[in-house]
Amino acid sequence: MRVLFVASEMAPWVKVGGLGDVLGSLPPALRALGVDVRVCLPAHAGVLDRAPEPRLVERFEVHHQKGPMLVEVFESRLGDLPVYLISGPTIPRDAAVYSADMGEEAPRFVLFSLAALELAKRLSVDVLHCHDWHAAAATWQLARRREVDPALRGMTSLLTVHNLPYAGHGAAGALYDFGIQATDDDRLPEHLRHTPLGLGLVAADAISTVSRGYAREILTAHYGHGFEHLLSTRREDLYGIMNGLDLARWDPATDPALPAGFSADALAGRRACRRELAHALGLPQDRPIVAVVSRLVSQKGIDVALRALRAVSDRVSVALLGEGDPHLEHEVRSLAAAFPAHVSATIGFDAALARRMYGGADMVLMPSRYEPCGMTQMIGMRYGCVPVACETGGLADTVLDLDLSEAPTGVLFPEPTAAS
Repeated sequence: MRVLFVASEMAPWVKVGGLGDVLGSLPPALRALGVDVRVCLPAHAGVLDRAPEPRLVERFEVHHQKGPMLVEVFESRLGDLPVYLISGPTIPRDAAVYSADMGEEAPRFVLFSLAALELAKRLSVDVLHCHDWHAAAATWQLARRREVDPALRGMTSLLTVHNLPYAGHGAAGALYDFGIQATDDDRLPEHLRHTPLGLGLVAADAISTVSRGYAREILTAHYGHGFEHLLSTRREDLYGIMNGLDLARWDPATDPALPAGFSADALAGRRACRRELAHALGLPQDRPIVAVVSRLVSQKGIDVALRALRAVSDRVSVALLGEGDPHLEHEVRSLAAAFPAHVSATIGFDAALARRMYGGADMVLMPSRYEPCGMTQMIGMRYGCVPVACETGGLADTVLDLDLSEAPTGVLFPEPTAAS
């Protein structure tokens, strides 16, 4: 069986969040099991400079209202995994992975989706596995075109939703320019009928999301963001499949970012990691160290975390690492300024520091308002950093609570509030 993963990012070449981690680990794992897996990415964010020896393998045109757009496809490899990089007029090679400007972002990902479908056809793919709104238009076009194109009739589609609220709002103009009309499916509210994710969820042969808990939650009005009625009618096609952690890439016994290796059976190295982390961040050794390693956005409950940490600032040390919303970045800096002796704040993303925080902190705090899966809690458990998390989505599926389990792995609290 030949499977083509279609997504906007893949670690280590181009990564912003958990999607990049999934694409960097799941396809190689499936390939090792004997599945003919390939990956398709946009040639953006300088990925052509990081991919080893990319070679041009395809050229073809994609329809556009102003005239056909020439697309080029480059092939490279991540180990023995074939990776295809799509380049075209609306896919800037030096652009950031994502943009707040939908006038730039929507044409990029619509062209990418349609080019990925054409590539899948040329590769005689059996399963087109699309991820999030950035690739969802491919599932819609596949459903439309296989009715008239014999070369597509044997191809099925799977659309994986990593974060439902990100639907591609504002992409209607780009869809129209590439010849894609809004759906009239009344299971969707009007404002979602011209979004790439809305089209994809209507058309995909199967839908998955990244935990069983999130699959249940998105059937409700609170978490469904307008998609709940459609998803409820497609319940039989909806699967919750937990993301996994690559235990070879995340191994505290061999992690080169740590000052000392350790394992569950040999914890002396973890004590050394804790001492080094406290010293490096200027934190006292005699307080529990609470880590926050996160995008600084409302979804992650960062405002909740800051209020809670301020309330217990006389009892714990805090290490914060992340970037995102400028207002939340300011609030993080303000907390560190108010308690400089026992709060450290690093704005930005530092992969090595993140690993040292997992390996040296006592707890990792995750007060997410919703969390489709979450990787931080899994890494924390792997590195002996106890997750303290809101009981939602994938967090509830993976963290075994101290008061509810005979073999606890963390602490769950019921609501994303400072009091909780």
